[in-house]
Amino acid sequence: MARIGPVAVGAIALVTACAPAEPPVRPTDEEPAIALVSAPSAAMVTSAMVTSADTRLGELIENTPGSVVAGERLNIELLRRFYARHGFAPVWTNRQSQAEALMNAVSRAGDHGLDPELFHGDVLRSPATVPALDRELLLSNAFLSYADALARGAMPVERRKDDQILAPAPIDVAAVLDAALDSPDPAAVIEALAPATPTYRALRQALQDLRAGIAVRGKTETTRLRALEVNLERERWLPRRLPPDRVWVNVADGQLVLYRDDQPVFSTRVIVGQDDSRNQSPEFQASIEGLWFNPPWNIPGDIATQEILPKASRDPNYLARRNMVLLPDGGLQQEAGANSGLGQLMFYMNNRFDVYLHDTPSKNLFSRDDRRISHGCIRVEEPRKLAALLMQQPVDAIDQAIAAGTTTWGALPKPVPVFVVYETAFADADSKLQFRADIYGRDAEIWQSLDPKRRARPTPALTLTAGGAPRRGT
Repeated sequence: MARIGPVAVGAIALVTACAPAEPPVRPTDEEPAIALVSAPSAAMVTSAMVTSADTRLGELIENTPGSVVAGERLNIELLRRFYARHGFAPVWTNRQSQAEALMNAVSRAGDHGLDPELFHGDVLRSPATVPALDRELLLSNAFLSYADALARGAMPVERRKDDQILAPAPIDVAAVLDAALDSPDPAAVIEALAPATPTYRALRQALQDLRAGIAVRGKTETTRLRALEVNLERERWLPRRLPPDRVWVNVADGQLVLYRDDQPVFSTRVIVGQDDSRNQSPEFQASIEGLWFNPPWNIPGDIATQEILPKASRDPNYLARRNMVLLPDGGLQQEAGANSGLGQLMFYMNNRFDVYLHDTPSKNLFSRDDRRISHGCIRVEEPRKLAALLMQQPVDAIDQAIAAGTTTWGALPKPVPVFVVYETAFADADSKLQFRADIYGRDAEIWQSLDPKRRARPTPALTLTAGGAPRRGT
């Protein structure tokens, strides 16, 4: 997909990794500082410049070679949707004040960590060099693309890697731009598409402070701007209204936080996926539907083949010591119990990665600074407390269910949304900005996508792979 300048911008066997490869059957009953461009004063399209435009604009949209006008890539689909609402007639001829207000907004895109050059800022500064109809399209494309970047990110989900699938609810930016045309403050309508989370506000303030020469705590001058802009982009991948009750796992922070009524009520350390790309924890939203008490672990084939069976071939007692048995289908299972790889609790949340929150028998590992040692799943340091809060029961009730020793299912009173995110800069519970290391090296790719110089050397679009790569093991 072409970039648009982005814009141009119970004894039930649990399967797979941390949990089932197929859901278990439950009992019935996902550099350099940016220079702000100056908006043109009133150099907008005039009626004299667009003679016969009504009959030519639709043809230009449909037949533009390579979707390029004046050297700038266009989002033809967005333009088609927008102009269809206007009978494919020019929009800006008689709306110069609205166009100027929106150009002013685009010129301030740097306040959101977005370079105005991603939205044709350089071309639109020189209106005399662009034919009238081309400029009409560039203006619309700039405003639509800027709105799209604020609504879902300059690097939307279809352009990201397969393990980064967080996305807000769909927004019809063509309809939003139409609403802006009829508003006394068109820019405010577009700006309202951006997140309003505490983290987004803190990141924008820190970006403003950095450009004003105020030091940003916790980062060096070569890394601060990148961290701020990259994580502003990540915030744009989130729902605009986060569920007030939610589980939040920040992989980069190695922490899980439970929120109720948008307030943090519980936090605990977690172990996350290893650094290699196969075992990194993904970024996604799901819902915790219930708990498996005393879950067995059906070991994924690659882990069995690469890690366990070679050891068993050298030590005939290896499997028995670890309560592992061969299943009739040739698979390998670790039986339920305190020493199971899943521990004594697993938080079931259906997702394409087969990544789950779960207990672990290796409690000592939580004292490590580097807790990137799983096969992608999230091991929870205090799973019983978390389970009690989610089940709305005392911890004693959780302990009793575990003590029964059988594999059983407990449904939550209602599903609780869970977000697995990767934030290297974020606002903490006191709204203070925190920075974390880019442990998986993911910031660089986002940073490059926000760099307008890449428009001159386009790269193949990143697309989703159907089904995704399942996470392996605990």
